[in-house]
Amino acid sequence: MKILTQNGQGIERLYNRHLAFRKKNIEEKVRRIVEDVRLYGDDALIKYTRKFDKAKLAPRQLRVAENEISGAFQNITSDFISDLKVIINNITLFYKKQIQRGCRVRDNDGVLLKENILPLDTVGIYIPAGTAPLISTVYMTAVPARVAGVKRIVLATPPDKDGHVNPYILAVANLLKVNEIYKIGGAQAIAAMAFGTKTVPRVDKIIGPGNMYVTEAKRQIFGYVDIDMLAGPTELVIIANRYSDPNYVAADLEAQLEHAGGLAVLVTTSKQLIRHLRNKISKGYIIYVKNMDEAAYIVNKIAPEHLEILTNHPASIAKKIRNAAAIFLGPYSPTALGDFAAGPSHALPTMGTARFFSGLCLSDFVKKNHIISYSKKALEKMKRPIEQVAKLEGLPKHYESVSVRFT
Repeated sequence: MKILTQNGQGIERLYNRHLAFRKKNIEEKVRRIVEDVRLYGDDALIKYTRKFDKAKLAPRQLRVAENEISGAFQNITSDFISDLKVIINNITLFYKKQIQRGCRVRDNDGVLLKENILPLDTVGIYIPAGTAPLISTVYMTAVPARVAGVKRIVLATPPDKDGHVNPYILAVANLLKVNEIYKIGGAQAIAAMAFGTKTVPRVDKIIGPGNMYVTEAKRQIFGYVDIDMLAGPTELVIIANRYSDPNYVAADLEAQLEHAGGLAVLVTTSKQLIRHLRNKISKGYIIYVKNMDEAAYIVNKIAPEHLEILTNHPASIAKKIRNAAAIFLGPYSPTALGDFAAGPSHALPTMGTARFFSGLCLSDFVKKNHIISYSKKALEKMKRPIEQVAKLEGLPKHYESVSVRFT
């Protein structure tokens, strides 16, 4: 692991790692793909699926058929189904606690102000399958969507060269009542869900992680549809001290580095721990700090996706952390628990965006509208304030639209 000083260029690059993620050539390539799909629909999807996934599909084969889903269960064991139910229960319990009720304001003059909370009609979920099929992302996204009440869930995932989708992805999606599954990947899948094609429906929001091309496509189609976030490679920062078990620290850092491009950072007050791990783990960074206040300052600057606090008093340190998407406290809460089974979704902001983004919440799957109802008596009381503001803004017809009701 490479040691970074608190005042060096290395740590500044870590703080500003998002600047290295966007590539101009990728931006241009993705723009061509997105525009191609927007203009030519299924034909563009067939072309790019053949080019990038090496799969030759006809338009009617883009959607996964019922017999393919049924066949997927031949490879699924009862033990897996049993374990999956435990995980789904954890996720469901957590997200049911996030269900909100709209607010309401009434007064004696006949004013009614109300907020309605409505589930989105259609959500698109993207599941990567390049280096490995992200089976856990299926349930980490589909379960919150279902709890929120989304009516139609569409899933897109790249096929293998034979035109097949991973059976576990199919089985989990089916068990979670995902309505439609499509064999499309990359930027072309994001564009298809954003604009719609003859085969693929247009969605209201796109959820899910992906590579640089997928992330750039989400950035470009934002505004045509909503997106969850712009996520980059996964990240873990560990705060440790002399009380931390070095084997736990090493295991969690190494687990993080299993991911392609994964970032692993150790922030510690223990020089002994640094000596133990510096040459044991080939990648990642170590930052030495004098105390936990310094540690918290650095973590808040990094704003990591995952933060583990493996000290003897983790809760007290957690109170000092404002910028981290998911915080794991103590020796028995490894990041892998959150990745696969704890309950909160592992769809989390990266690249420092935990400063202003949150992990996937129930609110990501709903929208709100406001109901405004005034009686004549209530409106009359607002005539003068409306007149004053309308004059200041040079909009006399606005005031006239109120005053005409009293002539």
